[in-house]
Amino acid sequence: MERISWNQYFMAQSHLLALRSTCTRLMVGATIVRDKRIIAGGYNGSVSGGIHCIDEGCYVIDGHCVRTIHAEANALLQCAKFGVPTEGAEIYVTHFPCLQCCKQIIQAGIRTLYYAEDYRNHPYAVELFSEAGIETKKVELTDLAVDYHYKEKEAYIRRLLNELEAQTGNTEKYGALKAEAESLFNL
Repeated sequence: MERISWNQYFMAQSHLLALRSTCTRLMVGATIVRDKRIIAGGYNGSVSGGIHCIDEGCYVIDGHCVRTIHAEANALLQCAKFGVPTEGAEIYVTHFPCLQCCKQIIQAGIRTLYYAEDYRNHPYAVELFSEAGIETKKVELTDLAVDYHYKEKEAYIRRLLNELEAQTGNTEKYGALKAEAESLFNL
């Protein structure tokens, strides 16, 4: 078995962090790495101890949720809180950073940005990264699947099984298909 690349490994970590997001609009994760070691991680969500968007909805002003701290900022703040230097580090983010996060990444001394998905890539952010000499590389997560739609797929399989049960007279065949579906989808 071939191991996944470092870029795929760290991007998978960012996707895993995104699963902790409390944002109902977009789940984002960020991993800061130095010398092939993870030094911090973050996801987008509310301030510690605050109300979360998943509980009461987003607090949107001018098209932006003001309740949410972005994943990149949370990762950088984690480094600041615990005294971990970010100069020369790399950051892996599930989505291209917004303009504000772009500026924070530059100020933190990050040298390389890896991102999995384009997301409203602001032209000025692209320009700032270039001017700062920060290399930006798109690294789509290909070697490992992170399934954000597993609940919908499970519900769909359950509906299919119910429909099949209603239409089939072959209980043995239905039982075998149901057992296989339960095994594959942990139903």
